[in-house]
Amino acid sequence: GGCGVCFPISQPVLPMAQSLLKAVLVICTYLVRWRTEYRFKGLKSLFLIPSNRNSYKKNICIDMLRQGYHESFSELFALIQKWNALREAAGPGSAIWQQKSLEEQPDKLHQLCHFLTRAEAAQRAGHYEEVYDNQLYLAYYCFSDPEDKWLSNYFYEQCFNTAQLIKIDGGKREAQAHANMGLISEEQGHVMKAAEHYEVFYQLTEGSTWKDETGHTYNSLACEHLWRIYTLLADKMLENKEHDQAIKTLIKALKMAKEGGDKMMEGEAAYYLSLAYHFAGEQQTALSVSYFKVTLVFSTNRPVEVNSSWVSVLLTWLLQCRRGSRFLS
Repeated sequence: GGCGVCFPISQPVLPMAQSLLKAVLVICTYLVRWRTEYRFKGLKSLFLIPSNRNSYKKNICIDMLRQGYHESFSELFALIQKWNALREAAGPGSAIWQQKSLEEQPDKLHQLCHFLTRAEAAQRAGHYEEVYDNQLYLAYYCFSDPEDKWLSNYFYEQCFNTAQLIKIDGGKREAQAHANMGLISEEQGHVMKAAEHYEVFYQLTEGSTWKDETGHTYNSLACEHLWRIYTLLADKMLENKEHDQAIKTLIKALKMAKEGGDKMMEGEAAYYLSLAYHFAGEQQTALSVSYFKVTLVFSTNRPVEVNSSWVSVLLTWLLQCRRGSRFLS
């Protein structure tokens, strides 16, 4: 009997129902905290937030719910909780402890509300490229300050997930997303993971004419990123006396530098490769690689911005290698 609707335990709940249930749980949690705050205004607790700093947050949350943006509300609430958790984990005296929380920064709350709801509306319409663009705006423009790094990284990760669903731009946004995730991984010290992202970035941009805001092609940027990350990987290999593997990796770095079209980058790549040959005991090969690339850099008719300190080190090393060798005689 009864007029309610129930689901058998074995029957999966539909995605829309899951989203709605999640939103209801978050709303209930929020309302309980709100009610507790007003009933116990004089009680100081880690779980109670002063009402004077909460009014704007409450207003925009209510607006989101009234307009039916339950996912945006849940995401905003989760981000506020994440910030509070990061602050508690860092403890008094930390940099984040001195910062204002998201709840105390109306401008950021407004930006989050605006772009999250726009992204949710686009998602409902199946316009994933618009979802991506709104997430990217939050990552790149709204949260570019160092103190907002965690928020920026969060939205770059969201961009990466969304980019996999976009089928109408030839892979441009997916390429962007891999480049950004590569930079985040590299910054966090995950060099192998960064290399994987940069390699996909390179593959997606081969033959393309896409350019960034500065006029550099995506493919030349991919070459630069791969040259840098391969050099970092090879440096670790040399530390571990893995000379053969380091040489193979630096040959790849030199290939990327050459494709990138930057003669100084190509010269540096050749220098590092020469060092690897030198450490492996292959002196003649080391010398020939360095000498050839130095003459290439200085003989080019194109203007080259010369790094004087690098040239000084390289020429000094070449002169040292020349002693006892007839290669340059």
